[in-house]
Amino acid sequence: MVKAVNQFDVVVIGSGPGGYVGAIRCAQLGLKTAIVEKDKTLGGTCLNVGCIPSKALLESSELYEMSLHDFKNHGIDLSQVKLNLFQMMARKDKIVKELTQGISFLMKKNKIETFKGLGKIVQASAAAQSAIVEVTNDESVPIRIETKNIICATGSIPTALPFLKYDETKIVSSTGALALQEVPKQMIVVGGGVIGLELGSVWQRLGSQVTVIEYADKLCPTMDQQSIAVLKKSLEKSGMIFILQAKVTNSTVKGSQVEIEFEEIKTGQVKNLKADVVMVSTGRKPFSQGLGLDEIGVQKDKLGRVLVDGHFQTNIPGVYAIGDLIPGPMLAHKAEEEGVAVAEILSGQAGHVNYPTVPSVIYTHPEVASVGLTEEEATAKGYKLAVGTFPFMANGRAKALGTHEGMVKIIADKASDKILGGHIVGPRAGDLIHEIVVAMEFGGSSEDLARSFHAHPTLNEVVREAALAVDRRARQM
Repeated sequence: MVKAVNQFDVVVIGSGPGGYVGAIRCAQLGLKTAIVEKDKTLGGTCLNVGCIPSKALLESSELYEMSLHDFKNHGIDLSQVKLNLFQMMARKDKIVKELTQGISFLMKKNKIETFKGLGKIVQASAAAQSAIVEVTNDESVPIRIETKNIICATGSIPTALPFLKYDETKIVSSTGALALQEVPKQMIVVGGGVIGLELGSVWQRLGSQVTVIEYADKLCPTMDQQSIAVLKKSLEKSGMIFILQAKVTNSTVKGSQVEIEFEEIKTGQVKNLKADVVMVSTGRKPFSQGLGLDEIGVQKDKLGRVLVDGHFQTNIPGVYAIGDLIPGPMLAHKAEEEGVAVAEILSGQAGHVNYPTVPSVIYTHPEVASVGLTEEEATAKGYKLAVGTFPFMANGRAKALGTHEGMVKIIADKASDKILGGHIVGPRAGDLIHEIVVAMEFGGSSEDLARSFHAHPTLNEVVREAALAVDRRARQM
């Protein structure tokens, strides 16, 4: 038995940032919209087991570390500081719950009908301008939804390794690493990317000895390596250990510990390492299982990413894909803008995403943030560069905060002075990067930033000084 539902203009499958933001924009533009979500709560990976809970724990762990080591410098004496991991996790869960409830409210406010269950495209017909999405769950009969357009926004999942299978207790994905019931004495992080460094730093601050094993010869290879070098040095200072150019080949659970085997790529030497918990952070892959894309003939690349045209439409008319499903950085804000763009395209507007201004942030301490091209990328594209850098060490506000590691780097085209990229490592880098993003969005130059007012004393002054340094006129503060 199948229950039929009246026709919608748009059905969005997946309620992560791309899905729910895209659905809201569709509704704002007058399109009758439905959203389908397989999990109990809306918000997708980002809100439930990704961006939001990880940032909650990062903030809590940073405050804990400050209470142990930094408050004395401010004249605040704390005796017998204790970690209450249960309360820390409860705070994280409360934040997630409030935000997921907020998204449910937004669906109702915008008159978006929500269907809970696994959404599968069972029919797509360009000739009839209609498609059918079937929603199944364990609690009710399947529901068939008729729609003119479908936006696939089902996101991604962690990449699993055959010799490091998740049990989410001893060998964990990022999801399991957000829900550990006690601080492991030793933790191994397999993969030195953004997620590995962020969650590794959480448990490092809370008392775990963290060792990061990375296959490549550098951490976060797509980001500015001068900034990453500052981050690596800071993390090493806190006690984190890095083993680069090493390939993990096997793992064995022995009692309360996991023993992993890895091979040094340069020497071929095989070594072993034990830990209480191993977190696998070797990237993510598109999640389209059960979506019905293969059955209706949607084209994918060899990495399983859905191929779309310049308007986010697949080779099947009326079927669109956004976010982690398609090529490009797997970032929540990128997915959001793509969701908005599709909504505007469907309503006859000129939806567009300016990919060169998508920022990336690593929420460690210090934070690392980037937008645009690195020096290496800009040089490879044939640009002659003018580069300006300025340290937080020389900034009064950073000194007052007691967090003065790092710098701001502005990369400009030497001929036109147009900003090609910006890179920040230091306090609140994830917030500071956005004035460079806005400048680049409007085709701004380093001169534009250099001549803009920046209140004193603020961290933002370092951005201005880096812009001044492009023309060799930074001032010592």
